[in-house]
Parts: sequence; C-alpha cells; structure tokens
Amino acid sequence: MHRCLELAKLGAGHVAPNPMVGAVLVHEGRIIGEGWHKEYGKAHAEVNCINAVKESDRQFISQSTLYVSLEPCAHYGKTPPCTDLIIRYNIHRVVIGCRDPFKEVDGKGIEKLKAAGIEVETAVLEHECRELNKRFFTFHTEQRPYIILKWAQTSDGYMAPLIPPKGGTSEPQTQRLFISNEYSNILVHQWRSEEAAIMVGTNTALLDDPELTTRLWPGPSPLRLVIDMNLRLPGSLKVFDCSVRTIVFNTIREDEKPNLSFIKLDKEKQFIPQLMNALYRLQLQSVLVEGGAALLQTFIESGVWDEARVIVNGELSIGNGLQAPVLKNEQLVKEEKISTDTISYFRNSKK
Repeated sequence: MHRCLELAKLGAGHVAPNPMVGAVLVHEGRIIGEGWHKEYGKAHAEVNCINAVKESDRQFISQSTLYVSLEPCAHYGKTPPCTDLIIRYNIHRVVIGCRDPFKEVDGKGIEKLKAAGIEVETAVLEHECRELNKRFFTFHTEQRPYIILKWAQTSDGYMAPLIPPKGGTSEPQTQRLFISNEYSNILVHQWRSEEAAIMVGTNTALLDDPELTTRLWPGPSPLRLVIDMNLRLPGSLKVFDCSVRTIVFNTIREDEKPNLSFIKLDKEKQFIPQLMNALYRLQLQSVLVEGGAALLQTFIESGVWDEARVIVNGELSIGNGLQAPVLKNEQLVKEEKISTDTISYFRNSKK
C-alpha cells in the first residue's frame, strides 16, 4: 500500500477533479504490475496496472492480489467501471486503502467485488490514503473546496508598509513589499500548480497586479478567482489578460465571456457560505487563498480553512505597517527553512 501511495502521487496536478490513485498487482510476493491514474478522463490506476503486466506474467493475474489506494469505481463515468475489469480478470483478492466518498461509488465497488466472490480487505493505511486525497474527501464530504491560506510576513508580523493618506483618501494605503526570497517564490509557484484555483482580494489585485500563474514552475496554472464586490478593478490588470480562466465574484453583475466570468453574490447574505456554495457548483476541489490580509482573516474568522502556509522572512522587519493575519485553532504540522525564510505549515485543529 505504501507503494500504491508513491505511485498515486505521480498524478498530482493532472487528475483533478478525480482523486490520485495507485495500484500494485502482486503474485507470491513479486510485483508483476504497477499503475496510477495519470490524467483526468483517461485510464484509472487499476487499468494501467493490469495493462503493465508483461506477457510472460499474465497467466498469474487471476492468482494475484491487487492493492489499490482507493476503492475501485463501480459506475460508468469517463471510463468503464474498474470493478468490472477486476472481475473479468478473476483477480482473487483485492486490498483497498480507503473507501471512496463519491456518491456514485461509496461502498458500491466493495459490494460488487464481494458479490463476485472476490476476497476484499479494506482500511489498510486508511489515514495515509485519505490524507493523500484530502481535497477530494473534503469536497465530497463537506460540499466545499479544500481551503489553503498562504501569506508572507516580516519577522515583526507585517505584510506591507503603510503610506500616509493622499489624494483625498481618508485611510493610509499599503505599499508593495517583496518579503519572501526567490527560492520560496519558486515553491509558491509549485503550490499553485497543485491546486484547482487561486484567490485574491480587491486590494491585492489592485496594488500587486499579480499574474497568479505558475511561470516559475512547469506545472499547470490554476483557475484565478478575484473578489471584487463593487467591480472597481481596472480591466488592464494582469488577472484580466484572459491567459488563464478567471472568475470575478461581485455584487453587481453575472455574465460570461471567453476565459472571464462574473458571478454575482448577494450583499445581504453571508459572504463565505455563498462563496463556498459557488465554488462547489464550479466543481473546484481546492483553493489557494493568497491575500490580502482582510480576505485571509475573513476565512480564519469563519473557521472555513484547512491549511495555512506562512512564510516569515527572518531578516526583514519594518517596524510598522499592515498587520499579518492571526490564525485561530491552528496546529503546527511542520516547519522548514529556505535561506532567509521560515515556512510554517498549519492545520485547522477543528477539522
């Protein structure tokens, strides 16, 4: 099962909204086939595993044990049911990491295999298998995306310096500050490639003018989500260049253009529940929230977050400025040091 998990991870960034799955076929202690789900809409792990068996070993398939990290599907989707394939090859034993929470599967695959006389063992490295597909499980059990909060801050807890009010404004404005180092920036772009979507608020889009792409990493760019409730952002911003599909959440209009959509929210209703419902309807299984401070704190206060990744530049302090968000119910999972930066990974202890 450990090998199944290793194989499953090879599909990261390429199989969503499907889960990552690995499969291993073993005959008398010898692996005769391996496979994983490589691309959404294409063959599942079980199919690739059986297809990988050499001609000289195909005689042993029915006498082998199939290990698979997630319950085999029992329904027709983009591909035929994997249970039918297992039954057709008369594989006598199947070991499953964890059940599939998707309503079209959820125990039906296990039942179908048992009904065919196949010996089935479940819950092997169950925690590890669920953790691998935490996005998939959260989406199907909580009807919302898996939410990852990310920000960078100075050693004294600020995200940006503040400049005095000008031009008739009554509030000080934030000034862009490059906090994380070049190595951490590459890692952030890798994170982006691993999620379905990336989100920023109005001020971050306006002041930083970010591309929100994976230009520093070879993986796919996520769908861009922009919160602009009053539609005050100019169309000249990079997030509106239509190079990547972009969705703007607002309270004024709802329409769709090529690679640019506007979704209207009700300003009289709670923001986070509306947003989660909309993202669920869009079939987005994960969102990386990159700022700004107010949007991040809104997620924290609502309790609707799963992970937080905080980058602290230990050699940079500014004395005053825009306060970084403050986590609640956080549990530190790990820390890593990248040159001047320390990256802390947190989980929501309430989840």
